[in-house]
Formats: sequence, structure tokens, C-alpha cells
Amino acid sequence: MSHPHPELAPPPPLAKGGLRVTPLGGLGEIGRNMTVFEYDGRLLIVDCGVLFPEEEQPGIDLILPDFSSIRDRLDDIEGIVLTHGHEDHIGAVPYLLREKPDIPLIGSKLTLALIEAKLQEHRIRPYTLEVEAGDRERVGPFDLEFVAVNHSIPDALAVAIRTPAGMVVHTGDFKMDQLPLDGRLTDLHAFARLSEEGIDLLLSDSTNAEVPGFVPPERDISNVLDNVFAGAHSRIIVASFASHVHRIQQILDTAHKYGRKVAFVGRSMVRNMGIARDLGYLKVPPGLVVDVKQLDDLPADKVVLVCTGSQGEPMAALSRMANRDHQIRIVEGDTVILASSLIPGNENAVYRVINGLTRWGANVVHKGNAKVHVSGHASAGELLYFYNICRPKNLMPVHGEWRHLRANAELGAATGVPHDRIVIAEDGVVVDLVEGKAKIAGKVQAGYVYVDGLSVGDVREPALKDRKILGDEGIISVFVVIDASTGKITGGPYIQARGSGIEDGAFADVLPKITESLERSAQDGVVEPHQLQQLIRRTLGKWVSDTYRRRPMILPVVVEV
Repeated sequence: MSHPHPELAPPPPLAKGGLRVTPLGGLGEIGRNMTVFEYDGRLLIVDCGVLFPEEEQPGIDLILPDFSSIRDRLDDIEGIVLTHGHEDHIGAVPYLLREKPDIPLIGSKLTLALIEAKLQEHRIRPYTLEVEAGDRERVGPFDLEFVAVNHSIPDALAVAIRTPAGMVVHTGDFKMDQLPLDGRLTDLHAFARLSEEGIDLLLSDSTNAEVPGFVPPERDISNVLDNVFAGAHSRIIVASFASHVHRIQQILDTAHKYGRKVAFVGRSMVRNMGIARDLGYLKVPPGLVVDVKQLDDLPADKVVLVCTGSQGEPMAALSRMANRDHQIRIVEGDTVILASSLIPGNENAVYRVINGLTRWGANVVHKGNAKVHVSGHASAGELLYFYNICRPKNLMPVHGEWRHLRANAELGAATGVPHDRIVIAEDGVVVDLVEGKAKIAGKVQAGYVYVDGLSVGDVREPALKDRKILGDEGIISVFVVIDASTGKITGGPYIQARGSGIEDGAFADVLPKITESLERSAQDGVVEPHQLQQLIRRTLGKWVSDTYRRRPMILPVVVEV
């Protein structure tokens, strides 16, 4: 198995007749999925998603793929294939189209409808090409064939990319539910046909590669939901991804059975379910869905609220309910269902929300105590079955953290893919398919690009480090006035602390030390304000560290008069 080295150099020019594969996100992480394919000077992008921030990235709204390696080649892009409508696959499209709005978007009906609604908020009208399973389209030098795959959102597609360099198959996110709610199976016949033609490189979903066996069918959830609804005697609040149409359908069906009305809460939930209903993917019995304002007129045992926030996102509806910061107040007897799995890295945030809801008297039903969610990604048993059908000549695991990628690589090797034909890459690592063999060719920049409010890419790692220090350790500001000619202190030092856990009165012990240091500095002829600020920072920082074992941000201000 080949894998990247941290010191990889930029890749050489692509060999004539070769195909270049550059993942800009989705490898070594869950989210930010984006892969660039290059043949004969032209580019094709598969997916363009976002990653959601973790606790050590305070103040960040979204994390985008790094477009810098393709920024001067936007005119070479033939199109962006979107495998399905989840945020980690479409969420960064508006930010790429800001740079070139006429890049065509290629995807299924529901996927394009979801991204078009998102782009409307950014005032971008995209060029789109709607495709469905079985379609074959020529896009520049890329011959694309689309294959139905089953996932936790309708209309998901895998894509086979044919070029003279060979055929590459990108699975997107998939599983092999044999009893799907919408009857749309992963098309194993199509994959077998592609296998007969010869799959030169397979890029395969790795998310559940560590999980043995097969993913249970979605319809198993219905009985669990039925039992929860039957035992609930007050309001039911369901948190789910705003794009999980299958799960919302099960909620609607169960609510209808028990004579409850349903209201959607949250802008993305209202928007996405409206789109799914209008396009026929969500079947809504007449009169079942009502406006949230109408719920006040209904008995509590006739109400179901469907909202976002199943991952503990701080600004989502469920988190705000848990924090008593939402118009919907959690009361004793409410039942809350978290109808999703835990995305790695979100565990603390989710349990914080569960504890908050429980504090107010809610009965919280989640994956840890009831089977209210099944994964949308193939487990190890399904992947083995899949590889035996596809028989790829080269394998590149995608979509997963390092442990998932390696587990997926081992599954591929177990089915007979030669070890030297399995490429474990990471974001930015360039893989070339030349003369039928995939190998690492170099590395391009593929760092995190942070969205913070209206700014994109302005926040860097040092700023995040400062934010974390401020959040964890607080800030201490020191104000001193000195004579510009002599360097002698004429005012201060004055010290204020915020969030440091140190009482203002405690600084009386360090004031003489700061004064002594400044006076000694003045005697040595050091009067430059920046040097004096550094002196204050060192003196105060050492005292705080020695006395309190803390490292707050220290902000010295020296004013000359």
C-alpha cells in the first residue's frame, strides 16, 4: 500500500495520456469532500462540501476546501458532479461559484434543487445539467456514467468517469440496504457491468469500514419510532439532519398514525422539506404539516416538532432549546428524539445538549439507548461484497478519517487488490493513473479555509490559537504611561483581567516587579515602546505562570508622553 510522506514535493506535469486525481478534502476527515480529476489539461470536480468546526475552532462557522491549487485554472473546469445533497458534499459550491459563477453543476433532480436553493441565498443562478441513474454524458474529455446508490438521502449517485487513461469509479456515499424505503437499490448490476469493462481505479466510501457486518435496513427504525410515539404523552421533538428525507418521512408517517400534527422548525429544515415535498420525494398527508405558530392551539399530545441540531451545533434549534434560548421551551414530559448518528468530533457537544434537555425534564431518545438511526454508509461486509463485484485494478479509499481509510484498504486487499495497487492518500496528495497503475505523484496545498461570518479565508491558525487562549485562559491588559525622553514611568502600571480567574486585587503583588523591570530598563537606556511591552509581557507572564499555573493572553500597552 502506498501512502503519503509529509515532505512530498509538488507534482511534476501530468504524463501524456495519464489521469490525475487530487483530493482537496474528505481524506483524513469526515466532511469537506472534494476531488479534482485532470485529463489532457481539463478538470472535472466531484463534490464540493464543507466541514463543520470542532471545539478547538472557536467562532468558525464552516470549513471549506482549499481552492488555491485550481484558482488559476477555473477556466479549465468542465463541471462539478454532485453525488448527493448532503452539506459535506455540496456546502462549498457557493464559495467556488463566487469565483466563477458559470461552472456547470451536474447532479440528480433533488441534489440540484437543494443546491439551487442554497445558491439563491448567495444570489447566484447556476448552469445545471440534471442527470439520473443510467444516464451517460460527455463533459469535455470526460465520459460520465451515473449509477444509482442507496444512501440516507434520495437520488444519490455514483459516477463512472471514462477517459483514454482508463475508467475511474467514484462511489460517493453509499450503502446496500436491501429494503430501502423508496425502493431504490444500489445498482449492483450496473457495477458488475462496469467491472466486466474494467474498473482501473475505484474511489470508495470508507466511513464504516471498521464496522463489521451489514448496515440494518432503514425500515427497522419504523417499529422503534412507533414504540416511542405510543409511549409519549406530551410533545415529541425530533432532531435530524435537514436533508434526511427518509427519516423525516418515517416521522411523518408515524405522526399521522397517532393523530399528531407536525411543524418544521429551522430555516434549512423548512426549506429542504419544502423542496422534497414539491418534487415528490416526501409524501405528506393533507393537513398533517402545520405552521409552528399553530401548535399553541393544539394539545401537547397532538404535537410533533421536527428541527435541526442532532449534532449539537450551538446555533441550531435543539441546542438553543436545551439552553433555554429558543421560543420553544422544553418542559417536563417532553420526548426528544435524536434521529442521527454521531459524527466523530461532535460527541461532547451532543452529550451537552442531551444533558441540557434532560435537566428540563425531557425524555431523550438517542442512538445510545434506542435504535432511532441507521448509518448511510456501507459496513465492512457490504464493502467486501462490493469489491468482489467491482474487482478494481487499483483502489483509493476516500471519505473517512485515517482509521477508516486504512480499514477500507485492508478490506480491498482481502478481496485480492494487490497491495501495491492500493493508494492511501490524504488531502492534497496527488495520485496519477498512468498505464493502468495508480501511484502518488506529489502534493499540493489543501489546508483549511475558515468561514467566519462574512469573511472567507481571513481567519488563520494563529488567530484560532489566540481565540482558544482567550476562551480557556482569559486576557490580562497592562497600561503604562512613560516619559518619552527618559523612559521613566509617569502613570501606572494599571492592570485589568477578564476570564483569567485571577482577582484584580491579586495583581498588587506583581505591580512592584513590573515597575522595577521598567525602571531598570530606563537606566539601561531602553525606551522603545515595543521593547517595553515585551518586558512587561515576560515579567507578568512569569508571575502568573509561577503563581497560578495559567497562561492567559497578556496585552501590554505603553503610551509615551
